[in-house]
Amino acid sequence: MAHISYLTKGTCSKQIDINVNDDQIIENVKFTGGCSGNTQGVAALVSGMSVDEAIKRLEGIKCGPRSTSCPDQLALALKEYKNK
Repeated sequence: MAHISYLTKGTCSKQIDINVNDDQIIENVKFTGGCSGNTQGVAALVSGMSVDEAIKRLEGIKCGPRSTSCPDQLALALKEYKNK
């Protein structure tokens, strides 16, 4: 099991903690800060999803005028994890 702790950039959330199992399936996601309902919803939706599928679905989502969002930051955290 891998644990990822990612410091976000450009969002209301400040950190994302992610657990990924050996089969590259997301088991748990916890956002620190951000819009509680939205971040809990995103975390629940990606639980059980493969890392690749989550990246595909979340990458590039924007929050209002910002160039990123909490879901986009989650995708970036997962991409960084894959590239290590």
